[in-house]
Order: sequence, then C-alpha cells, then structure tokens
Amino acid sequence: MMHRLSWHVGKTVFAAIAVTLLVLVGLDSVGAIIDQSADVTRNYFFADAMIYVVTLVPSRIYEYIPFASLIGCLVGLGLLAGNSEVIVMRAAGVSPLRIVGFVLKPVLIFIILGMTIGEYFSPYLDQLAEGKREYLRKGESAQDSSSGLWNREGNQFMHANAVFPGGVLYGVTRYQFNDERQIQEASFASRATFNSTERYWIEENVSVTRFLGDSTERDKLITRRWDSELTPNVLMLNILPADSLSIESLYSYIAFLELQNIDTASYEVALWRKALQPLIIIGLVLLGISFVFGPLRDSTMGFRIFIGVVFGISFRIFQDMLGPLSVVFQFPPLLAVLVPILFCVLVGVFLLRRSG
Repeated sequence: MMHRLSWHVGKTVFAAIAVTLLVLVGLDSVGAIIDQSADVTRNYFFADAMIYVVTLVPSRIYEYIPFASLIGCLVGLGLLAGNSEVIVMRAAGVSPLRIVGFVLKPVLIFIILGMTIGEYFSPYLDQLAEGKREYLRKGESAQDSSSGLWNREGNQFMHANAVFPGGVLYGVTRYQFNDERQIQEASFASRATFNSTERYWIEENVSVTRFLGDSTERDKLITRRWDSELTPNVLMLNILPADSLSIESLYSYIAFLELQNIDTASYEVALWRKALQPLIIIGLVLLGISFVFGPLRDSTMGFRIFIGVVFGISFRIFQDMLGPLSVVFQFPPLLAVLVPILFCVLVGVFLLRRSG
C-alpha cells in the first residue's frame, strides 16, 4: 500500500518538477538567443549563437533545479490536493512526515543530476562555449584587448583572444618588460597549445618584435617553446566566474590563494553554495510542501505557481545579498549560505506542525 502511494506521489511530483525545469530553462534559453543575436557579425553567425546557447543548457539546468523543485512540488502536491488525494492519504493515517518522504524521493534524483552537472559538465562546457564564441568573433588574426584573458607573470604580460579547454589558446600576444618598465619584446602567435607531459606551451606562427634601443628587430617563427607557470587549470580559474567552477577546483584555488595571503571570501561563498546545493533544494522543497498542507491548501494552481516564483526569487535575492555582505563585513561565508537554508527549513517545519 505504502509502496503504491510512494510511487504515485513520486511520479506526480517528478513530472511536475521536470515540466517546470523544462519551461524555466526553455524561457531562459530563448532570452539568451535573443541576446546573442545582437552580437551576430560577419564571423559570428546566428547558427553559432544557437550552438553557444545550447552548450550552456547544462549550466542553466543546474541553476534552475532548486527553483524548479520548489515550483514542481507546489504544482505536483497541489494537483493531488485538488483531487482530494492528500485528504484521503491523511484520513488513511499517512502522516505529513511520511508524505514529505514520498516527495523527497524524486527530488533526490534532481539533486544527484544537479551535483553531477555542476561538478563534471558545466565547468568544461562553459569554458568551451566562451572560448568558441571568442574565437569565432576575434579568431587568431589580431589582438582584441577589449575582452579575452589577460595574465601577468613577473615582467611579462600575456593576452589571449580565446581560451579552449585542455590548454589551447588562440591569438596570443606577449609583452616582455625589463625592471625599468621598458618594453623589450612583443610577440604574437596565432595559437598556443599546452604540452601536459613536459609542462610547457608551444606557440605556432609566431611574429616577434625586439626593441633594441633606437632600432627594432623582427623575426618569424613556425613554432616556439614558451615556459610559463600558466596551466589549463589556472586558465579555467581565471576565465570562469566562481559559480561556474567545480567544488574540487574551488577548494584547490582557495588553498592556493590562502598561501598567497589573498582574500578568499568570494570563492568560499561559491564553494559552500555548491557543496550545500542539496540542502538548498531540500529546504525549498520543505517550504513548498508546508505551503500545500497549510496556507495554500485550497488555493488555485496559478496562485501556487505565483507563490513558488515569488519565494524562489526572494530566496535567490537573499542569497545574493548575504554573499557580498559576508565579504564586506567579514562574517563566515558558510553562515551566509546557511541562513537562507535554515530560514526555509524552520518556516517549513513550523507550518507542517501547524497543519498536522
């Protein structure tokens, strides 16, 4: 009996979350296509913009899973409540806590999906999408300092037009200065690839200009070795925002920054958000379940969706406010992530107890 009830509730909630996630990701993707169409140029076609948006779909799925879970639970349980199935389950002696367990089973599937995407797919695909877009827009023919990647290493400054995963750079410009800040050499390479075995870069189609007092010397090279501390992992950390990095990358980068005595608060906030993503989803779902049993028991479907959207946006704003505040006022980043979660859990438990 309980197995059938669990399957029925889980199937309904899973379908509601899946449809909600599809709608949210679809609407956001359409908006992104419209936004990208404004950047269409002679080298960057509309088809390229479509590929760029599609490549970022996994990241959008990861971003919207918490809100889809909240709205999906409101819709799924709302359908069951509207058909009086929740009342029948309660009359049969099924406690609200057990119904919460029925709902959390399909939610766990989306939690696992989100953690897998965020840890293994999003960082690679985000870098691939950004690198390909910048390559198509600027390519390897000339430097475009308005975007791309800048990096300083000692007295050398480097700029790359596009950065691809695995250690491939396009449009690499390097400037070498002496200790008196006088330029000694400038070079441009159409491409540079990283040799992971020997730990150095190989530049291709290199044009070199050396500044020798009152004269200059030019040289052309097919390939040139470039020794640098810059690695593909470091490039990914510099190209992608903190929220797009994996938990492993964030943890390693925080340890590196601490050795350099550099503030790590913003990266710690991103790390805890990623690590506590399951608790964020469970907190929002618990809040949604408590609404269906409590204040929204007799509400219409449209009103439930509206409440879910309002609380989802409010939760995100609250999260986005506490993150920077933890950096400014120097309170623990973990606390900035936990406070919204605890708020959702406490409100959810309070409403569930009242309805029980």
